[in-house]
Amino acid sequence: MPKLPTWCRDVALLDGSAPIPIDRVFSSAEADLLGVPASLRAKLVARGLVRPLVRGVFVAAQVQDSFRLRVSAVRLVAPPHVVVVDRTAAWIHGVDALPRSAIHQMPSLDLFSSSGSRIRRAGISSGVRGLLARDIEEIDGVRLTTRLRTACDLGRLLWRYDALGAIDGFLRLGVDQQRLVAEVDRFKGFRGVVQLRHLAPLGDTGAESQPESALRLHWHESGIPVPPQTQIWVHDDLGTPRFRIDVGCVDVKYGAEYFGEEFHGDDEREDDETRLEWLSSRRAWDMDVFTKIDVYGPELLAGDRLGRGFERARATYATRMATVIDLAR
Repeated sequence: MPKLPTWCRDVALLDGSAPIPIDRVFSSAEADLLGVPASLRAKLVARGLVRPLVRGVFVAAQVQDSFRLRVSAVRLVAPPHVVVVDRTAAWIHGVDALPRSAIHQMPSLDLFSSSGSRIRRAGISSGVRGLLARDIEEIDGVRLTTRLRTACDLGRLLWRYDALGAIDGFLRLGVDQQRLVAEVDRFKGFRGVVQLRHLAPLGDTGAESQPESALRLHWHESGIPVPPQTQIWVHDDLGTPRFRIDVGCVDVKYGAEYFGEEFHGDDEREDDETRLEWLSSRRAWDMDVFTKIDVYGPELLAGDRLGRGFERARATYATRMATVIDLAR
């Protein structure tokens, strides 16, 4: 097997000896011209020296992510007559709305034409979309849909569990929820408007990830008679906030946590078990843990589990509280 070039062998970060830029984005075409072909780029990515940003655009690992960096990456591959929309626009704005498959492969770029023609190029999802002037902003030569318009489009077009996550993300960025709800009527007759009308009022800035948003939507769909609360702080004996619960109901002390595989290895699982035991034994919380299969699997098990868990917690609330009070004496 050929050895790696000396400039990328046994290094933690690329330096000035690298033939590719280490302070800005660069395209596959530029890397080819500089003598770094696709096979070597794949090795650089695997070693964590370079990271892909969008299809065909890379940046050295030490370059900090930013709004402007994402704009510059898209500018390298977006023709001047297009508007960046949907998931790609959300990514530029800083909202995680990429498909879960993006962990393994680069998603298509969402570039819609404003000239009445489609872009027929591999790796690009394209079409023609009616956009008002107020729907578009231009940043460093890249035109993209505004936060409000992008939230509306993703709220209409994504699978509902992903759509609510996108809405939550834009609310966290500062999109006004009342304005979002008011904007729904302009999409009357458009695909997905019924979904958008349902989801826009359910948006919550407390959800910190797409799975937490999806879990909260399962709660709403489960028939539980009270709305879910997000990011519930539980305090220790001194009144200091100690743990947060993703989704739950304080009135019956029922909580639901999403455990993602990527964030819950062996060490994290031990911490999680300690936290759940403390919440149960010291604070009388009845906790359920949910995984990807529950929330996103083909049977969508989370709603039924949430409904049963809430009823169990309501039925045992008095007993749990009495037990904790006895232990504290």
